[in-house]
Amino acid sequence: MSKQDKTPTFEDAFSELRATVESLEGGNLSLEDATKLFEKGMQLAKQCNEQLSKAELQVTRLQRSFGEQMAMIQSAESDMLDDEPDDEEDQ
Repeated sequence: MSKQDKTPTFEDAFSELRATVESLEGGNLSLEDATKLFEKGMQLAKQCNEQLSKAELQVTRLQRSFGEQMAMIQSAESDMLDDEPDDEEDQ
């Protein structure tokens, strides 16, 4: 794949996939053209699925990282509260 053959954005690939499906549903294609268009649609569907999977993985990683950070903050706050002297004991 050359540098000129960029992977389309998800939105572009999905839009093209939608147009491909509409063309196939129109039914005015020869068997050869329909087969080629179907193959193109399958490639576009694969690209969309891969991009969605990558995005889902990224979101999952961000959620996990955020959860770990929040747990560290809560743990630090809890430790600070445990280290504070109790006012009732001082009296």
